Amino acid sequence: MISISNTATNLGIVTDGTLDMSGHVKKIVRAASFALHRIGSLRKYLDTTSTERLVHAFVSSRLDYCNSLLYGLSAKDFQRIQNSAARMVTRCSKHSHITPILQQLHWLPIRERITYKVALLTYKALHDMAPMYIADLLAQCQPTRSLRSSTQCLLRRPPLSRTTHYGDRSFAASAPTIWNDLPMSIRSKTSLDSFKTSLKTHLFVNCFC
Repeated sequence: MISISNTATNLGIVTDGTLDMSGHVKKIVRAASFALHRIGSLRKYLDTTSTERLVHAFVSSRLDYCNSLLYGLSAKDFQRIQNSAARMVTRCSKHSHITPILQQLHWLPIRERITYKVALLTYKALHDMAPMYIADLLAQCQPTRSLRSSTQCLLRRPPLSRTTHYGDRSFAASAPTIWNDLPMSIRSKTSLDSFKTSLKTHLFVNCFC
């Protein structure tokens, strides 16, 4: 007899009927916590640079994987893991305030990392660097009259969804929201590298300054 499952896994992403991603978050937190524990057991033999490399390879990579799917959800579990990793890298006490530590490491907090990922995917979709099925979800603002907004690379946002867990978190809704909030100087970047650099600087300054 085949049993019915409440979740499904595709490309490492655990989803359920409500798309609240709770199963996926628990899976990632468990794997990242285990990796962080293993790195911690070696920390006394490692310098700061080597420790940070291991954290990026085995912890941050898990937190960042497909993190755009977590847009609009609570980031506290992932943030707790990142905070622990930052304190381990810098050898700070667990009671140390985390904001200056993240700033010292030049790490974006989890919520900003999610925003970064959505904005980056949006840029790629608008510049023929993403699959068509993603680009087709976006529509640029095309006012019937000549308005200033018509030259500012803005995206049209779809009508508000009635669903609680996934409508307004979809890429079609989140991408215009994040993209339109970026300064024109960032939206108009002509190269991917300059866009990524300017975007991270913008998010970093807004978060820590």
